[in-house]
Amino acid sequence: MAQWLGIAAALLADTSVAELPESSASLAEPFFQLTRRRRRSPARRSRRVGDAGRFAGRLVDEGEAVMIATTVPCVPLGHYRFSHAARMEWIKLRSLRSTWWTLAVTVVGAVAIAIAVGANTKDASADLTNNALAGGSLGLLLVGVLGVLVMTGEYSSGMIRATLAAIPNRLLVLAAKAAVFGVVALTVGEAAAFIAFFAGGAALPGTVPAPALGQPGVLRAVVLAGAGFCLIGLIGLGLGAIVRHTPAAIAVLVGGVYVLAQIVGAAANSVTEYLPISIIADSLSATRPVAQGDILSPWVGLSMLCLYAFVTLGIGGWLLARRDA
Repeated sequence: MAQWLGIAAALLADTSVAELPESSASLAEPFFQLTRRRRRSPARRSRRVGDAGRFAGRLVDEGEAVMIATTVPCVPLGHYRFSHAARMEWIKLRSLRSTWWTLAVTVVGAVAIAIAVGANTKDASADLTNNALAGGSLGLLLVGVLGVLVMTGEYSSGMIRATLAAIPNRLLVLAAKAAVFGVVALTVGEAAAFIAFFAGGAALPGTVPAPALGQPGVLRAVVLAGAGFCLIGLIGLGLGAIVRHTPAAIAVLVGGVYVLAQIVGAAANSVTEYLPISIIADSLSATRPVAQGDILSPWVGLSMLCLYAFVTLGIGGWLLARRDA
């Protein structure tokens, strides 16, 4: 791989210095010399031939052999590290317009719903922080779907084969995907939570005082609500690695996180508190005292959500290491 990258850079006429392995010398030699062309007339013996023909700012005579050296960062085969895999995943993630559009809609949707809820709030004794963070439900769905696409998109496009050919350590690839996407989802989630909190407070009627971060449990609720975006996104990423097909993985995510919560809540109320969407809505983003037997405490709920993400990614990594791409 490094030999071909060096050859490609040489053909692009990079003017820096290359260090190619000795084993690639015989392979690269034909590409480093320009073959002599048939001379047609004296008037065309000397001309500019574009970037590949410029050498040190002078004209190149037609037929003159020139060696162009290049610099290509080479990683020995089998010596890829986590930083290399993470850099590759970051390039793939940020190069897609859908990534930024989805994250932008996540923030805008959370803020818009917070403003709408705040403007219609009449009860000053309600959990105003939880109300302001209610718009996170839409954002959680979008981030979860984006997590699915981060994994299944490579299978649908066939890029997963190139990814695993470049880095054969499949668990390293999944870990890099989870780390890069997790950091992005956490950053966007925290931004959405804080902006929605302040926007929802500003939209409250004049008779209802806006909550402040210094009040008991408010800052914790906002921070944990933003962390929920990251964990739901990682659950989606794990489901993508398990299912590998985009429509099926999204159906499992939506059905398991949203629809199942409604069905189970109606059939067995005691189990509802352990479902991901209920944990975020009733435990992480709530500031009211926890009623025993009704909902989990914030930190227990966060631990359960982390466990869901860990188990999902673990199963996905186990299957990724044992199935063909």
